[in-house]
Amino acid sequence: MILAVDIGNTNIVIGGFEKQQILFCERFQTNHKATSLEYAAIFKITFEIHRLDKSQVQGAIISSVVPSITHTVKEAVEKYAGARVLVVGPGIKTGIRIQADNPAQLGSDLVVGAVAGAAYYPVPLILVDMGTATTVSVIDASRAFIGKLILPGVGVSLDALISRTSQLPKISLEPPKKLIGTNTIDSIKGGILYGTAGAIDGLIDRIQEELGAPCTVVATGGLAKVITPLCRNSILLDEELLLKGLMLLYERNS
Repeated sequence: MILAVDIGNTNIVIGGFEKQQILFCERFQTNHKATSLEYAAIFKITFEIHRLDKSQVQGAIISSVVPSITHTVKEAVEKYAGARVLVVGPGIKTGIRIQADNPAQLGSDLVVGAVAGAAYYPVPLILVDMGTATTVSVIDASRAFIGKLILPGVGVSLDALISRTSQLPKISLEPPKKLIGTNTIDSIKGGILYGTAGAIDGLIDRIQEELGAPCTVVATGGLAKVITPLCRNSILLDEELLLKGLMLLYERNS
């Protein structure tokens, strides 16, 4: 089994895969103050829940957009499983062309998503990753990564709204029963959720117009399952997209 770890600003996703099959996938909060031992304990608990043994781990791969904790998590994997750990970064073999001004500055999560998207879905392709930030990546008909758009994530937008106002309450993120809210909470939900869905729809339409061709659209990330049903474009939901990309990258660099 290969252990895959995707470190995001808000959450860390871990999964195990063997022979193209994902064995498990779990998500926990990114903790900038946690030690390698504390992260190792999380790995131990996860394996126990899924009735797996660390002796099954033959190797590991990490993708991270939080450099300050990358080494800590890598050390935790080594401490718990004693396996060789590959970290996604400059010099790694991706199998795709990256047409960016400075490919080395491209977030590893975007690289991983592009690798999986190009391998599993028809191109041209639009990948929407809804995490702390919402990123929209574009893969052209030749399977080259040609660029991206970045906008504030749903949680960031909501936090900014609440922190800059004195009377708006914190809310949970489930869609209201109707678009036009008749109370403050439903009004915020409708504005944030449908507003994000409308922004994504608008970007999809403009990207397809610029490319001059219809695109497959795939969404992933923690809030994708909340937002995609509200969009008017047809969007495929793949919550395991980054794990699939890490699996492919491990195979290409072993």
